[in-house]
Amino acid sequence: MKRLIFTTLLVSGLAGVMAPGAFAQQDTVVKDTVIKKKSKYTLTIGGGSLITKNDSTQNAKKGRFVGGITFTRVDLGFTRLIDNGSFNLSPTNDFLDYKGGKTSTFSFDVLQFGYRFNSNFKVYVAGGFDWTLIRLRKDVTIQKNLPTLTALPENIEFSKNRFSSSYVHIPLNFELRTKENDRGKRFYFILGPEVSFLLGGKVKQISDEFGKQKQYDNYHFQSVRYGGSFRFGYGGLGLFTKYYFNDMFATPAQAGLKNMSFGVTFGLN
Repeated sequence: MKRLIFTTLLVSGLAGVMAPGAFAQQDTVVKDTVIKKKSKYTLTIGGGSLITKNDSTQNAKKGRFVGGITFTRVDLGFTRLIDNGSFNLSPTNDFLDYKGGKTSTFSFDVLQFGYRFNSNFKVYVAGGFDWTLIRLRKDVTIQKNLPTLTALPENIEFSKNRFSSSYVHIPLNFELRTKENDRGKRFYFILGPEVSFLLGGKVKQISDEFGKQKQYDNYHFQSVRYGGSFRFGYGGLGLFTKYYFNDMFATPAQAGLKNMSFGVTFGLN
């Protein structure tokens, strides 16, 4: 997981470094008059052209279908649990008490299909993966294969006690973007509903007594999760927030326990 996050940030960083140098101008001679025309953008490495694409402002009034394999909308941020409207956990859910600075979320999209109505508005369905990583404060072990969500106290101290879930998510996004400025960048506003399907749950613990231990189960996480997201950004960088409308767990004791996330998003397009 750490390797995946590192690779994501490295790719995003390289893209951010190379993008400012991606703008090129082409001179067009019309009746002895030289006109500066923004006709295309070129990404160059070592003096050679690597990628060239037509200016997205051309044919702005013509709609078209868009889609395919992608690696974009990489979200990296924090997760917060909301217990029946409160950020403070009830006594029933106190075993889920977590370290806020180390409780995180990570997600990205790998597919998208939709329709661009013009250069400013697009609707599309995407598909990708989502992880929620809860760093527990207490020295407890979430039990697997039990009819209820149960945590047993341990007589050892964990240097890491992480309780996590992974989902496949399918968002429906409505994207509004402004016209490009002189730098070839624009503002983005993206919002829409999202449905997710559980891949599995995981408990990862590290202690002096037992070293590194991993346990896998569904841990009563909701098999289907639904919510909504909002992103605001400029260029390829932005901010996001997500909120899930149904309960985090399918157990009656955890009724009303929901989660939300917020943070930084990379690769807006």
